[in-house]
Amino acid sequence: MTLWLMAGLLFTPLAWAVLTLLMNFAWGRLVTWGGIVVQVLVSLGLWLIVSRDGGFYYGLGGWQAPLGIELRVDGLAVTFVLLTAVVASACGLHAGVYIDPDKPWHRYFWPLFWFLWAGLNAVWLGGDLFNLYVGLELISLSAVGLVALGGKAGALRASIRYLLAALLGSLAYLLGVALIYGQFGTLSIAGVVFRLEEHAVPAGSGLALALMVTGLALKTALFPLHRWLPPAHGIAKSPVSALLSALVVKASFYIAARLWLELGEPLGSLAAAQLVGLLGSAAVVWGSWLACRQLELKQVVAYSSVAQIGYLFLLFPLTYSVSESVSLQAQQGVTLQVISHALAKAAMFLAAGNLILATGSARVDALTGVSRFLPFSLFSFGLAGVSLMSLPPSGGFAAKWLLLQASLGSGQWWWLLVLLAGGLLSAAYVFRIYRASFLESLETDEFYHPPRSLEVIPMVLALMAIGLGLVSAEVLSVMALPFEEEGSP
Repeated sequence: MTLWLMAGLLFTPLAWAVLTLLMNFAWGRLVTWGGIVVQVLVSLGLWLIVSRDGGFYYGLGGWQAPLGIELRVDGLAVTFVLLTAVVASACGLHAGVYIDPDKPWHRYFWPLFWFLWAGLNAVWLGGDLFNLYVGLELISLSAVGLVALGGKAGALRASIRYLLAALLGSLAYLLGVALIYGQFGTLSIAGVVFRLEEHAVPAGSGLALALMVTGLALKTALFPLHRWLPPAHGIAKSPVSALLSALVVKASFYIAARLWLELGEPLGSLAAAQLVGLLGSAAVVWGSWLACRQLELKQVVAYSSVAQIGYLFLLFPLTYSVSESVSLQAQQGVTLQVISHALAKAAMFLAAGNLILATGSARVDALTGVSRFLPFSLFSFGLAGVSLMSLPPSGGFAAKWLLLQASLGSGQWWWLLVLLAGGLLSAAYVFRIYRASFLESLETDEFYHPPRSLEVIPMVLALMAIGLGLVSAEVLSVMALPFEEEGSP
């Protein structure tokens, strides 16, 4: 059973990518919707197996590390696999109606969509540094192609900037991987940890970790390496923007977090942990401030992503040289933040796309009077904003509460100020959109009403972001299950 589930997660998305490459947009849409059902069932099946039996290592083709490619299937990995299935399915269903099928280059959306999905699953399950890189590059190249599908000069400029940032981040990451291999003779993360426990820390290992984390921070758009993100997320098609913000930037952070949690204590330092935390704090404040000043709706949401990403990097100072209970609180808080942000930001971008489609303009001031004509999408946008503002009972509130407890428990009270300031600034840019939409004008024209299915999808995602806070204990319990290791790597 496990064999078929693993094959379904890693290889069927590649098969669907090749299949849809041979079709036009309409036929690719039908094939994709069938594939979405399969992927959701496979993801749910693997999640149920891990929740029942615990995590395990899985060697592709029966070959274990170091000879074969080893996958790490644990509670965190399958949680992200299931999250990807939910968000990608929503974006795929939305794109099938939202994207114009008559433009010839739009037929490439479906192959890129499936390549992206395959890369995401490979990253969540990857157990060695090089195959994580392969998955990450598949994600980056697919994302660049999806941004370029806008077809306009601005979309092409944004995609080229995105590509250059991704390549530079990959170069830094690969330099770190080369150093790790030269010092430890293995690319398996578990293997590196095993050798660190048996031997002294080699000189230069800290530099290797720093290079990898720096490259991944660039791919995640951590301040001040964020300049490529707002143009790419803001100008892409709304379903693409939702995928980029909800899932793509999370993949590089996921790898950075895995590396820090496994190698941070022996290879990192307190100064490095605090520096990353300060950069995350700056991202929260600077990204939120710029979101308040943007004139275009999707740019507001894009700069909001810069701010929300900053919270994730508080993981570094809150898990270094602290008690096990505090570290666990920080890890749980960041995990809930990733999940709630993915659901809320996907809902926000899809709702914003509906509002732009209704008004015919991307500007915030064009929303005048739209509250009377498109209240459903506006309500979805606001519900997603509740999670970003960290109001109860949302998943964002549960995440920030755990991070607050970890900050106080570790004696690092200054991160509490960042959490409070970020919530207030989030309220400022969300209510700014609502203020514009509730203004009335005698010159307001009748708005275009998008299909009702386009409005239902962001509403479901927003409700899930709100409801996450009510089931957070059940979600986190899967990640606390025992891990069955199959010998020393």
